[in-house]
Amino acid sequence: MKKLILALIIIVLAIPVSAQKLLTLQEAVSIALQRNTSLIKVKNTLESSETQLKSAYGDLIPTLGANASWSFQRINDAGSVQRDFLGNEVVTPASQVDNRSYSASIGGNVTLFNGLANIANINQKKDNLKATEYNIEKKKQDVVYDATNLYYLVLNAEELMKVREENVKYYQKFYETVNERNRLGIVAKADVYTAQVQLGNAELLLIQAQNNYETTLGNLLNYLALDVLQDYKLVNPFSGQGLTDTESYLGDYANIQALVKAALDTRFDFKSQQLAISSAESGLTIAKSGFFPTLTGSYSYSSAASKYDRLFDRKIFNASLSLNFPIFSNWNTENSIQLAMVSLKNAREDLLALERLVKIEVKQGFLDLSAAKKSLDVATKNVTAAEETRKINQERYNLGSGTILEVLQADRDYTDAQRNKINATFDFYIKRDKLSNALGKLEYKKYE
Repeated sequence: MKKLILALIIIVLAIPVSAQKLLTLQEAVSIALQRNTSLIKVKNTLESSETQLKSAYGDLIPTLGANASWSFQRINDAGSVQRDFLGNEVVTPASQVDNRSYSASIGGNVTLFNGLANIANINQKKDNLKATEYNIEKKKQDVVYDATNLYYLVLNAEELMKVREENVKYYQKFYETVNERNRLGIVAKADVYTAQVQLGNAELLLIQAQNNYETTLGNLLNYLALDVLQDYKLVNPFSGQGLTDTESYLGDYANIQALVKAALDTRFDFKSQQLAISSAESGLTIAKSGFFPTLTGSYSYSSAASKYDRLFDRKIFNASLSLNFPIFSNWNTENSIQLAMVSLKNAREDLLALERLVKIEVKQGFLDLSAAKKSLDVATKNVTAAEETRKINQERYNLGSGTILEVLQADRDYTDAQRNKINATFDFYIKRDKLSNALGKLEYKKYE
């Protein structure tokens, strides 16, 4: 028998157990900044913008190209017999003629003036590049907010699960107490059944809380592109800090007008949209260049010969200027100008719409944060009151002056107060980060 038990212990120990991995908020956000698909796509567009700017500068530089060619031609004539004007036959013998030619050239052209379209193109590509950089910065802030939000939801679900676990322990002890008091004849059998039902309900609520925790954890891991089957344990960054100092946060957000002004000066998406207007103005300049003449220059150096060793015996230098005046372009220039003006108007309208959105987000964010602060204050006081009420009703029931229903109701109130405080605490953190993101002040560099 001992050998069998020893063998079972060895088998159990040999089974591989996956170690639980700790995941901090710093690590979670850092992973999100590295793996977020939308952020990666925005970063990829930066390379395209850089290439376009390089190409725009290249339009100012003369082009240069080289060409070399060789050709061979053979003419075979079988000969013929013909008559001249006197009627005599003239015999043309068979012949073979080979012709070879060699040539080489180098040259290019340069645009000297095209209505300042090339300069406007450079300015446009500069604006597009800077706008892309701003879009990347804004996307990083959004990723930080989303990852942090999901992280808080997991911590929130975990704290709620702990409350349900403590509640199950409370009802287990309470059931044992009631059962013992019934055995001694102090309370009725109905109280035992009631306590037993409450214990079962508490266990059911615990299972639901555990499922909710696993669901929120899975959502976070999926957002971070991590293995959802891996066992992760989140580290609470607020553990041991005590009550959240809400006043210190709200002290920085006193004036809505100042907040909106700061947001318009700070937010990367607003700066990007301002550059979009500048880019559209450059596009209008490019379209209007179609009314101006263009001045181009060309240059070349070439040589040709029938034998390769005499290729450069004859050199040809060429330089030319060409001035073209547009007279009628089938209204294509007018169409380009109209499209550019529409793009400019739309860009300005988008900026106004974004400004209104920023004001709404800042104002709503401040109101939400203020409401979350008040909710947290109330929830904290309710926990203290509910805990004291539960103790009083528990003592009254133990002394026989209270009913079991009063105890159960007091415990439900205490549990709800705990849950409300947990929800209010993490809701405050979420609303704080939401307002910071609306102001364009959400920090992301410390996570990179």
